[in-house]
Amino acid sequence: MSTTTTTARPRRPLPPLMALTEAAAARLRGLYETGQNGMLLRISVNTKGCSGLAYDMSWVPAAGPGDEVVTDQGITVLVDRKASLFLIGTTMDYEVKALSAGFTFTNPNEKGRCGCGESFHV
Repeated sequence: MSTTTTTARPRRPLPPLMALTEAAAARLRGLYETGQNGMLLRISVNTKGCSGLAYDMSWVPAAGPGDEVVTDQGITVLVDRKASLFLIGTTMDYEVKALSAGFTFTNPNEKGRCGCGESFHV
C-alpha cells in the first residue's frame, strides 16, 4: 500500500486593493483638510460608456457596510466592495496637464479602453 502526501502550495499574497501615488495622496490630503473636511472619497465602478465600465468617485461622510477601507500614505479612501474585483492592484494618481487636472487610474485588470478614454473593460 502506498500513500501519497501532498503539501499545499504556498499562496502568493494578493496585491493591495488600491495604492495612491504621492501626487494623489497630496491632493486628497488637501481636499480632506479644506472643502471636504469630515468626508471620505468613495470609489466605485459603474456601467457606462462604450467599453462598459467607468470609475465613479463621490464624497461620503463615513464608510458604509459595503465599503472596503483602504489606507495608503496616511490617506483613507473607500472602495465599493462590488468594485473591488475590478480594482485589485490599481494605482490612483493625480495628474496636472496643460489644460486639465484630475485623478487617473492605472488598473492592471483593464483589457482595453474606449477611444475617448471615459470607460474601460476587463
